[in-house]
This record gives sequence, C-alpha cells and structure tokens, in this order.
Amino acid sequence: MTSDLSVHEVLNSDDGLGEILLLLPPETIYQLILVSKRWLQIISNPLFRHTYLTKWKPSFQLVGFFVCNAMYLGKRADGVRRPRSEPSIPLLSTSSLGDEMESTGVLKKLGYYIDSSNGFLLCGRHPKAYYLYDPSTQKYHQLPRPRVHFEELCMSLITEDCPDKGFSYKVIRAECVCFLNQSTKVRIETYISKTTTWCYSELTCSEPISLTPWSQGKVIEGVVYWNAPGGKVAMYDSNKEEKRLDVIKLPKTFDYDEQVLGESADGCLQYGWSNKSVMEIWKLEKVNDVLKWNIQHKLSFKVMWRNNPVETTRFSTRSKETQLLAFLNQNSDSVFIRCDTHIFICDTKTQKVEDVQYQGRKSSFVWDFCKVVPYFRQSWPASSLVEEKNI
Repeated sequence: MTSDLSVHEVLNSDDGLGEILLLLPPETIYQLILVSKRWLQIISNPLFRHTYLTKWKPSFQLVGFFVCNAMYLGKRADGVRRPRSEPSIPLLSTSSLGDEMESTGVLKKLGYYIDSSNGFLLCGRHPKAYYLYDPSTQKYHQLPRPRVHFEELCMSLITEDCPDKGFSYKVIRAECVCFLNQSTKVRIETYISKTTTWCYSELTCSEPISLTPWSQGKVIEGVVYWNAPGGKVAMYDSNKEEKRLDVIKLPKTFDYDEQVLGESADGCLQYGWSNKSVMEIWKLEKVNDVLKWNIQHKLSFKVMWRNNPVETTRFSTRSKETQLLAFLNQNSDSVFIRCDTHIFICDTKTQKVEDVQYQGRKSSFVWDFCKVVPYFRQSWPASSLVEEKNI
C-alpha cells in the first residue's frame, strides 16, 4: 500500500515526473506528449527542455531542401523578375511535414527563404517584410520594418532557448559593399525579439573586409559565420558586447568550386570544398587558443562511385559530374552530394552512398544558378513559441 501511494505521489508531482522523463530516450519522450496536457506542458517547459537536451543529444529530421535563387533577391524594379509559374520558395520535400507545407500553400505567403534555425524559418521580401515561421504550429510573426536600408546584404537567424527566460531569437542584417570599396567596418542591424526593435551598430575588423551578398552563412552557439571574398570567412560573436568582426582564411578555395559551411557533432565550424574529382572536409578547432583548420576527410568521387556499383549503374553517374551539396545538421560523418538531379547522403568514413527520395524531382529550376539548402526540424515536442498569427 505504501509502495502504491509512493508511485501516485511521484506521478502527481511535476518535479518527480520530470526526473523520470529525463531518463527516457528522445524517440520515446516525443510520443509522450499525447498522454495528457500536463505531460505536454512538462515536456515543453523551457527548463525541462534545456536539461533534457543537455543530457541527450538532440536529433533532427530532414524536412526537405529549399531552392534559393539569389537572382530575385533585393533587385530593383528594372531587375530580374521571378516568373509567376515559378514558386517563390520551392521545396523539395522529403517528409510528410514538407508535403503538408507545400499543400497548404503557406510558402507562397512568406516571400523568399532566407535562413533557418532549429526548425524555425526566416523568410521575407527584401527590404520591406520579414517573417519568422514555425511549421510545427503553422504560426508566424512579422518583424517590424528595418530602419536602415542596405542595397545588398546577407542575413542570419539566431534562436535561443534559455531555461529561465524561454524562447527568443535575433535576426541580423549585415551590409555587403563592393569588394573594391571594402573598409574595416561593416554596418549591421539586429532585431531582438525580447525588445521587439531593430538596433543599428557597426562591426570593426582588423583588416579591410567585405561580405558576400545573399550567401548562406552559418550560426553556431550565437556565433555567425559569413562568407567573404578572397577565400575568407567573417566571424561575429553576437553574445559579446564588443562589436568586432574577425576574419578566418579558408584552407582551400578556388573560383567556381563548391563551398559549404556546417556544424560538426562537437559544435565546431566545418568547411566543405569540392571540384569535379575530389571532395575535402575541414574542421576549425582551437589549439592553444589559436584557431586552426584540420582536414577530416579527402574523398575521390571516382573511387566513391566505384565502391557503390549498384548506385552507379542505377543512376548512370559515370558520365555526370558530382559535387558537394551541404552538410547534415550537427553531423561530422555524412554530407549531401549531388549528381545531376539526384541527391545522395554520403558517409565520409565508409564512402557508402544512399539515394535521398524527394518530391519535385522534375522541377524546372537550373541547379547551377540556385543554392539548394537542407531544412531540418529539431525532433522535440512543439510549444507555442510563435503565437502572433496563424496562417
């Protein structure tokens, strides 16, 4: 009897139930949100979420691939216009969530894809309207119009989930000037969800610098990495009060080769480079307080396809060029590669290749003029983080 009462007392206590739930693996706890509203509230609580993700490594689900065409971003009235027959945010869906996003027509209302973080989407139409969209709840928040106009820019989304303050986010707009007119300062404007305002500031660099417009950067623990001309990456730590921009030289870069940034499993910056014959993966690590690039993998595409005879025959890859497409989210062992219109996951250690099935394989966009970006959703119970409007 005493034992039965103890069990009931534990289950009726939020703290006691929370301690039990912390012991369960991610694939189990995600299903438990259906038990009751109380269990959903406990699991979605910011403090519990933070504690759980510290104990268990978060997993990510591939929703699909966004196709980004920079020709339509930030153009003047007399510039290149998007044909009406072409979607503003093409999504090559690989999941039921991606299929739902396409079928509801929500992507047509959000403008163009800009960035994503932990499943949240930053979309908009430069420079008038920007939206933060949560596909899990199908709700979005429209940001106030920016105060400063930048002719060309690059943008990044930073999401934060603090155990005591809950969910918040930042959107950073960085001005991109002509490479020939570069200076030691970069103007930025930051939207902070806690204050609901845009804040203007200038980042100071130790050397002349310019940023590559409309390029896809990478955010790791609040540190933003932007592409810069001349084989460089500009680094801005948004967590520090000091408004400084540091420059990191890439280990290898050539014009017209594929270059991508990503995050490793241990939270370091990854750099991938490929040409027609070979792919290299590098990781930026701190050794004795000095950042240093260390090569992780070097892979010959010819050898890789030779080790995958079934895929080589099935997709007729021998006569087609292979290129590095993107990194997986917080993954050090696998990358996405492309051959013609086919996307594969490649294990960089075993060199095993697996085809990625996606909807929209017959899309008419030109791969050479577009950037194909994988979109991941963090596998965690959704809470009402964006509550302003429902699409």
